[in-house]
Amino acid sequence: METDDFRESDNVVDRRGSSGGFRVGGMSLGTIVVLCGISYFTGINPLTLIGGYEAIEGNGGGTSSQTSPSDPQAQASEKFVRQILGSTEDTWSAYFAAAGGPPYRAPKLVLFSGSTTSGCGMAQTAMGPFYCPVDQTVYLDTQFFDQMRTQFNACPAGPKSACDFAFAYVIAHEIGHHVQNLLGILPRVQEREQEVGSVQRNAISVKTELQADCFAGVWANRTQQKFDFIQPGDVRAALQTAQAIGDDMLQKQSQGYVVPDSFTHGTSAQREYWFMTGLKNGTIQACNTFNSDTSSN
Repeated sequence: METDDFRESDNVVDRRGSSGGFRVGGMSLGTIVVLCGISYFTGINPLTLIGGYEAIEGNGGGTSSQTSPSDPQAQASEKFVRQILGSTEDTWSAYFAAAGGPPYRAPKLVLFSGSTTSGCGMAQTAMGPFYCPVDQTVYLDTQFFDQMRTQFNACPAGPKSACDFAFAYVIAHEIGHHVQNLLGILPRVQEREQEVGSVQRNAISVKTELQADCFAGVWANRTQQKFDFIQPGDVRAALQTAQAIGDDMLQKQSQGYVVPDSFTHGTSAQREYWFMTGLKNGTIQACNTFNSDTSSN
């Protein structure tokens, strides 16, 4: 992908090098807090989240290394994140304006290393990027990009452009949750999740996550129309990433078998399908996963 024409966002807060936290047993207290916070806002059983965290830790996903913001690689990562965030701001602002509704309110994005505080509790590296609806902020440790290459095997042999597009897809997915929040979808999802059992909560979570994948595709579609930034191999890398982080693939890697009732993000095929749906159509209306039989995708 080519990002030279992308505007850098002013909504990035760099906290790298200033994170901390302490551990209780094999898991940090901050991790326990953020797992409980994410459980509250998504309706996912906290024991399921803890199990997922431990699987990541067991595979070497956890890290306590700190990143200095002054390192050239760290500066390059920050610039890239600012450019992608800036493109989401411009794309979604234009989309909301054309729709004639309330204006788009851009979220913040916090870069951190190790751990940091969030409106949903402590953010931890091993949890991966996430969106907190309480403070309308995305939390991201850019070490996750390295983890995508190594643990998730995203774009292993592709050019840097392809890897960059895969990383951009991850950021755009989290911004997709912010769009859901602005549209009132997340609050309705949270209310519904409190009314149903765990299996139904997980099914609702899958539809929510797949819609965020679709919104990431809408961003790519609209941004492509403006900047023609997608290069050969980019979409394939994003699809490879979507496949690598599907619930079925992650469960196979961590425990050797899959439990569909425990899925919270969707299968590899579902994540590919809905990202491509957004990319091909470029509209929010095409992303109505809640009125679609996602199990057939």
